[in-house]
Amino acid sequence: MEGIQTSFGTVLWIVTGLSFVAGFVALISSGKQWENYGRDHLVMDRDARPEPGAQFDGSPAAIRERDEEIREFLEAKNARRLRRGEAPLDVEAELRRLTTPVIDSGIREEIRDLVIARNHRRARAGKPRLDVEEEIEREIARLTEVA
Repeated sequence: MEGIQTSFGTVLWIVTGLSFVAGFVALISSGKQWENYGRDHLVMDRDARPEPGAQFDGSPAAIRERDEEIREFLEAKNARRLRRGEAPLDVEAELRRLTTPVIDSGIREEIRDLVIARNHRRARAGKPRLDVEEEIEREIARLTEVA
């Protein structure tokens, strides 16, 4: 009986070491399996919800819903301001300020590149070139009127 008790510790250490090595080998050989985890039958891709910050679709219904939600938040903000004794905000003016797209220099340069490319296509088609600055302003006006 004493031989079994002394060999128990040795067997325990050998099994633990082999398990550790086998686990490490399995981890290394799994490769891209963890990247694909959940894509098969556990979670359907079509049922996955969009991540926060995903692209806004921009349809009229989505814009209307977005504006209604922002208006509700602004009205709640006004109610809090009134309870504190502060002056209320103009909800519609604040809504316009929040939903009007900001055209910074980077976007302006992208629009300029778009207009220049459009001019090259028009020139290849034998059509007259457009005034670049005028077209930039027209595109910006078109972008800001949607919101």
